[in-house]
Amino acid sequence: MNPLPIDPLLKVSRHVDAIFGPSVSDALPDSLKFEFSRRTGRIKNFSLDGRLLATLRTDGGLALTIEGARHFVESSKQFRQNCVVPVEEAVPFVSEGRSLFCRHVQWCGQNVRAGSDVAILDGEGVIAVGIAVLGSALINKYSRGVAVKVREGIKGRTA
Repeated sequence: MNPLPIDPLLKVSRHVDAIFGPSVSDALPDSLKFEFSRRTGRIKNFSLDGRLLATLRTDGGLALTIEGARHFVESSKQFRQNCVVPVEEAVPFVSEGRSLFCRHVQWCGQNVRAGSDVAILDGEGVIAVGIAVLGSALINKYSRGVAVKVREGIKGRTA
């Protein structure tokens, strides 16, 4: 298959900036490893030091992993605007991989939009990643319904 006409790191950096906000991609090091599709030649995912950070979805989005969210939270202050903080009572359930409801949201970043990938944080760091069902303006307005559909929690992992 023909190689990409653009540098993979530049392509991923532009994706990250478009999805999570300007200058978030500054947290990406040059040592990223990319996995390409054998059939199409497109980037499937990227990792750092053998840990998967994110997968590129077919709709143009990024499916973050917990490791990817940790990397961005530690390396970029701007990324915190894509995060949600639950109340203390909801932390055990969310870390197991259960959905986060609107009434259990303590704080929500301004860049959270419906359908976007978000990291869920507690005092110690990332406890889960998922997809926002509602945007930041609506999450704080409603007291019923799902705010974030959790894809992966830290206690649901085997490794």
